Amino acid sequence: MAGPLRVFVCDDAPSFRDLLRLALEQDGDLEIVGEAEDGAQLEAIGPAAPDVVLLDVSMPDVNGLEALAGVRELAPRAGVVVLSSFSAEEMEAQALAAGADRYLDKRASFDEIRTVVREVGRRRGLPSA
Repeated sequence: MAGPLRVFVCDDAPSFRDLLRLALEQDGDLEIVGEAEDGAQLEAIGPAAPDVVLLDVSMPDVNGLEALAGVRELAPRAGVVVLSSFSAEEMEAQALAAGADRYLDKRASFDEIRTVVREVGRRRGLPSA
């Protein structure tokens, strides 16, 4: 492994971002390299050079699905995992059609989120995955 898998988190809830940071960084193979609280603040993705972006759907100003094209432009090699508390039946197909690699319900366990982040990194052929 070349180093920890670099993860950027975009979610409007600071407490959820804090929980994700604690959960993802606990094993040492995942590292949060940047955060945004809205899809309109994604310019930070470029300098952060993430391997995987965790992108909330429901955010003010620019939601996750609207922001997905910008994520792909700013970090074309990064995998994207869309997180949502909306029902999977509603959002999963939309997220995947918009270019996400995976969709996860926000009620997923942190173990499942870590596993999916690692899988997306591996599938993208990232050297640190």
